[in-house]
Amino acid sequence: MTGETRAHTGRNATIDDGATVGYSHDPDAPPARLGDDATVRAGTIVYADVEVGDGFSTGHNALVREATRIGDDVLVGTDAVVDGTTTIGSHVSLQTGVYLPTNTTIGSQVFVGPRAVLTNDPHPVRREADLAGPTLEDGVSVGANATILPGVSIGEGSFVAAGAVVTRDVPPETLALGVPARHEPLPDSLSGENSI
Repeated sequence: MTGETRAHTGRNATIDDGATVGYSHDPDAPPARLGDDATVRAGTIVYADVEVGDGFSTGHNALVREATRIGDDVLVGTDAVVDGTTTIGSHVSLQTGVYLPTNTTIGSQVFVGPRAVLTNDPHPVRREADLAGPTLEDGVSVGANATILPGVSIGEGSFVAAGAVVTRDVPPETLALGVPARHEPLPDSLSGENSI
């Protein structure tokens, strides 16, 4: 039967009334696993077959679908969607309304700003294609309302400006800005590690 919940939670987990951890989409799926000190807010749904490290927190109405693996100290903000079969490192902040499609890879120390959208289908409903989500390597920052197209890789330490539409790979330590995004050297003011 689907719709049941199955989960293992670590010490000091707080799950609000109205949140679901371990939503069973498949009777054979293993339980969801949350590490220590998780905070899951009302309206959030975490599917079975999701594995999360310590210090996980969500805003309200977040969604984390099946076969997703998440490291330590990760925030999935209000109305954010992780659409399954995704890997997220540690010390990651997904702000309000972020969308991550299936087959996406996010490194560690990554910030994704409000309403940023990553995509995985190069020809939505027009042609069959393999779904290939983007890859954000360690230390990447993505500004609000940016869009990153299928299969694009954002190199380590790069910065994607707000509103940019990224159509091709971004080398490490590069600024991507504009529509379509052009590449510029990363200014000194944006260099260094993310503090998440």
